[in-house]
Amino acid sequence: MIRVGVLGATGYAGIELVRILSAHPAVELALLVSQTFKGQKISDVYQNLRGVCDIVCEELDADAAAERCDVVFTALPHGASKEIIPQLYKRGLRVIDLSGDFRYNDPAVYEAWYGEAHSSPELLAQSVYGLPELHRAEIQKTRLVGNPGCYTTCSILGLAPLVKHGMVHLDNIIIDAKSGVTGAGRGLALDYHFCECTENMKAYKIGTHRHTSEIEQELSLLAGQDIRLSFTPHLVPMKRGIFATCYANLKQPASQAELVKLYQDFYQDEYFVRVYESGLPETNHVAGSNFVDIGLVVDARLNRVVVCSAIDNLYKGAAGQAVQNMNLLFGLNEREGIEKAGFYL
Repeated sequence: MIRVGVLGATGYAGIELVRILSAHPAVELALLVSQTFKGQKISDVYQNLRGVCDIVCEELDADAAAERCDVVFTALPHGASKEIIPQLYKRGLRVIDLSGDFRYNDPAVYEAWYGEAHSSPELLAQSVYGLPELHRAEIQKTRLVGNPGCYTTCSILGLAPLVKHGMVHLDNIIIDAKSGVTGAGRGLALDYHFCECTENMKAYKIGTHRHTSEIEQELSLLAGQDIRLSFTPHLVPMKRGIFATCYANLKQPASQAELVKLYQDFYQDEYFVRVYESGLPETNHVAGSNFVDIGLVVDARLNRVVVCSAIDNLYKGAAGQAVQNMNLLFGLNEREGIEKAGFYL
């Protein structure tokens, strides 16, 4: 059995990890860390786990984590992870980080978008961007995974085949994306109160959202040249889900059937990516699952392709993808513990 610890177990991503891992056939949950709820059973904080996982939350002790765990998930705010992870890494642990601290190839990019110096650039050089569909081989060889963000997973996978195969112009890509409220985490802020969110939709951080830099990093690697794009996130009144509508101008006219075939070929071995032959995805097709659903339409009048992709922000956008990465780290079937269909309702 793989002995697993979860740091930040009582946040939304953390508790989704606990829920998934508590049913994973190859996992023993050995440590749950929560500074806010230390000394309390996780099932007293989240009643849905009563009788399923009744582990008592503890405060962080790196030595205890190294003694009791084989792998640790860090579901912590950015900044906190880069201070704690070096302590875990030097003790020989494998670490999967759900913050933004270890997602970048260049510390200068991190510093530009997060507004602070990276305290462990030497570890940043060891980490692998944890998008299995693009970096599977590297993930299998590392001890430190920077688990991608939710907007990024949805957007990158939505555009990857077009960019990789040089089908679109790279100077005017636009991503218009929507997120459920859980994407903001469990912390309290006025913007996320019920009366502020319900029956309302708003854009935020236009041109400045940190996930822009992740999307640009990964698409630039696929293109073999630097890409700059326009990314606009929106908050919508639903609990779970990311929906990205991506616009790109085709270099040459192409039919919808040709581009669907391009996507099907690109993702032919990817169980968790479902390409629609016709129609478009919806967030309720993927909620509660690790799937990425992708559909596209060619606007022949403008010689433009519009790609729609959908994921569950807490699952494929966070906890489910983190477990997918754990499976790769330990040589398990990549689908183990996360293969199920979504909720739909």
